[in-house]
Amino acid sequence: MAYLLDADTFIQAKNLHYGFDFCPGFWDWIVRENAAGRVFSIEKVGDELEAGSDDLATWTKERGVSLFLPPDDAAVTAMGKVSTWVQSHGYAPAAVNAFFQVADYYLVGEALALGYTVVTHEVPAPQAIRKIKIPDVCIGLKIKCVSPFEMLRKERARFVLR
Repeated sequence: MAYLLDADTFIQAKNLHYGFDFCPGFWDWIVRENAAGRVFSIEKVGDELEAGSDDLATWTKERGVSLFLPPDDAAVTAMGKVSTWVQSHGYAPAAVNAFFQVADYYLVGEALALGYTVVTHEVPAPQAIRKIKIPDVCIGLKIKCVSPFEMLRKERARFVLR
């Protein structure tokens, strides 16, 4: 199984659970799994992360397109399906416009095109009309969506002291 990580997966890891200073194993695991063709993100997420001026921005810049995939023709085609779904599900116009301008739209499109599982800390909010949540779009388009912790458990990631 291959995964596409949302920006919040990286940001919360850095800020909370897997800081660079005390859990480098998490970051090493991402690099290893990326090299094995199992863990990726997208260019737009990379752009968001690089906009910062911290360790995460530096780490992101060092990874480049091997981890942060640029969109291809299949992703652009899939984004049309994402757009159609979003526009037909009663979201407020401002929510639709906001969704189309952030990495979430591209992330879901790429996942649909590649058949990858989306990894995010977001949770479904099916009654919300003012904010479009990644898991709701994934459910609607039959894209698998899991939390970072579910991914780590499924992949049997281990961050142990030597």
